[in-house]
Amino acid sequence: MNLLRLVVAVFCLGGAMGAQAEVNLSEVNLSGKMEQGALIRGQTQAGTQVWLNGEPVKVSPEGLFAFGFERQAELNQELKLVYPDGLTQLMPLKISEKQYKIDRVNGIAKKIMKPDPKAIERAAKDSKQVKAARATFSGQTAFAKDFIWPLTGRISGVYGSQRVYNGKPGNPHYGVDVAAKTGTVVVAPADGVVTLSVPDMFYSGGTMIIDHGYGVSSSFLHLSKLYVKPGDVIKQGQPVAEVGATGRVTGPHLDWRLNWFQMRLDPVTVVPSMASVLERQNQAKQAK
Repeated sequence: MNLLRLVVAVFCLGGAMGAQAEVNLSEVNLSGKMEQGALIRGQTQAGTQVWLNGEPVKVSPEGLFAFGFERQAELNQELKLVYPDGLTQLMPLKISEKQYKIDRVNGIAKKIMKPDPKAIERAAKDSKQVKAARATFSGQTAFAKDFIWPLTGRISGVYGSQRVYNGKPGNPHYGVDVAAKTGTVVVAPADGVVTLSVPDMFYSGGTMIIDHGYGVSSSFLHLSKLYVKPGDVIKQGQPVAEVGATGRVTGPHLDWRLNWFQMRLDPVTVVPSMASVLERQNQAKQAK
């Protein structure tokens, strides 16, 4: 995980004419990749107020906070911090543009392309449950700690990619897919509390959401078995489910999604590269 350490001059309004005057230097730490789709974690002085592009960002009593950049976010953003003593810091953020993969898939069954009205109604109810779970705000700060992969293996799908089904563009993919056999154990990428655990949603099949605090959550889709229920307190690395091929999929895999409230982000921005993790696992096996 990259660490961007920013030390920026703080400015405040002063004088009857509202002129800006430079004052003491202040510091804020931001960790994450400055790119579209990324989750950024920050820490600043306790009691500081934070805004992203004019919208307030929730800050913990210790000064911890998080925010994200959506799939096609504007490349120029602004972070504003108001410290307990009233001084204001304006921080322009320049983020990188990402290129997303486009796949064309033909031969999709008609019932999948055009589900019947009952299926559409069911999917709408599922969506409401998911949105409610992702809207959860809690004061836990697990979001600020290092994440781990919930499952290691071959990455079969990436965030931001888009598929064209039978010539018709579908919605972008908002998760990272890890291919694995049905029954492979999935673990929690960080501490949290289960806010959703449903064995059979229309599109996503077995679905689970874990809240990591301050709007940051993980979602697991297409599960074959769920070990935990809403309200359960989860520790990082704890087994929570099994891989499956439930819902609308063509084969078994884990679809891991990362959210900041309703903003859909790229999970790979909070974990080491899969290649590096697999290499360490192989080295450990060879050392035995």
